[in-house]
Amino acid sequence: MGKPLRGQTVLVTGASGGIGAAIVERLASEGARPIIHYCQDEDAAETLLARIGGDGLMVQADLSTSEGPCTLWRKAVAFAGRIHGVINNAGIRTEIPIENSAAAWKAAWQMEFQLNLFAAADLCREAIRHFRTEGGGRIINMAGQAGQRGSAADILPHGATKAALINLTKSIASSFAREGVIAVSIAPGLVRTEMAEKYIAAHDKGEAVGDIPIGDMAEASEIAELVAFLLRHSQESLNGATLDVNGGSYIR
Repeated sequence: MGKPLRGQTVLVTGASGGIGAAIVERLASEGARPIIHYCQDEDAAETLLARIGGDGLMVQADLSTSEGPCTLWRKAVAFAGRIHGVINNAGIRTEIPIENSAAAWKAAWQMEFQLNLFAAADLCREAIRHFRTEGGGRIINMAGQAGQRGSAADILPHGATKAALINLTKSIASSFAREGVIAVSIAPGLVRTEMAEKYIAAHDKGEAVGDIPIGDMAEASEIAELVAFLLRHSQESLNGATLDVNGGSYIR
């Protein structure tokens, strides 16, 4: 395989495991220098950096705080200088039935919006300002199938945040493309990660993947390959798109 991303420095949030780690490995294999964001698991981030041969950077920041995203951006720019792409991958999915207390309900919504939307919005703002003066760049926001078709009853905040993230991506794409800022959303369905495996272990696998026509969940490597493709200079016309990766379980 060639190195179509050679020379690009790309910030990946939530990169110490799961889809984020797969993205980092794929970007490195295509010649990019990933910036590995982590919150708490420094060991996992160090292991990942070693796995890609050390050709990358590690940056710690807590995106659950209001100042965390801007702190992350400042650290990333201080370490790397020019940044060519931002992958807003960090996020959570909170189970919060409507029977819970009002305080728990509000706390869940506030935390999910902070991590899934507000942190991404702050990083998008910083990236746009940077790209305007540095010759452009790419923003890829990891949304989700729930943002397209809605959420199950116990995870209502999740779908709401992902729908808002898709809308934010579209707004950036239409507002800043002439200044060299290309923005795309990816909307995965069920992806084989540690979290998904735990879910399947607690449920029947047939039930978990029953509405997926191909009969199985996506691999994290599929998402990573798509991210790398979107970062190629030749893919400007995908600006504003929302790309579904769900095996046909939701078709628009």
